[in-house]
Amino acid sequence: IGLEALGVTLDRGHIVIDSHCQTNVKGLFAIGDCAGAPWLAHKASHEGRVAVEVIAGHKVAFEPKAIPAVVFTDPELCWAGLTESQAEKEGIRVSVAKFPWGASGRAVTLDRTDGLTKLVLDPDTHRILGVGIVGPGAGEMIAEGALAIEMGANATDLKLTIHPHPTLTETMMESAEVFFGQATHVFRPKRG
Repeated sequence: IGLEALGVTLDRGHIVIDSHCQTNVKGLFAIGDCAGAPWLAHKASHEGRVAVEVIAGHKVAFEPKAIPAVVFTDPELCWAGLTESQAEKEGIRVSVAKFPWGASGRAVTLDRTDGLTKLVLDPDTHRILGVGIVGPGAGEMIAEGALAIEMGANATDLKLTIHPHPTLTETMMESAEVFFGQATHVFRPKRG
């Protein structure tokens, strides 16, 4: 499309942008799929907002800690932030807390106990680094995980947040309780 003629820097076919969504050519911005992974509409929307704000002269940047992703299968599969496999690949030490939906009262009433909520945490600070959820409606639930990551929440913050009972979102709180060995609906020995 002539980007090379303008001198726009590309990386494997994608336009390289900075945290302001601006290319190396002053005044030229790019957002969405053309600016690289992840190729998600909600990521593009946020990049668009940043680009408009920058063009309007505001000091903003696109620096998300977690961009949620959802696979709309049955059951749904979603994640935000650091995954276990990424942590292993990058040599980052993590703790993982899992809450099986078979122990969720709401999942039982829905006859959908085939789910799991997982937290990936910093073992020292207990900060939530990643969240993975599989189950019906998981795509609706992942926003809480993304918010926790963006706000720097830790397992105690999530554990102490009162969730309505019985709900599937309660499995987020229960996962944090599992981390401490105190889950109401799942037995796990306390951390040593």
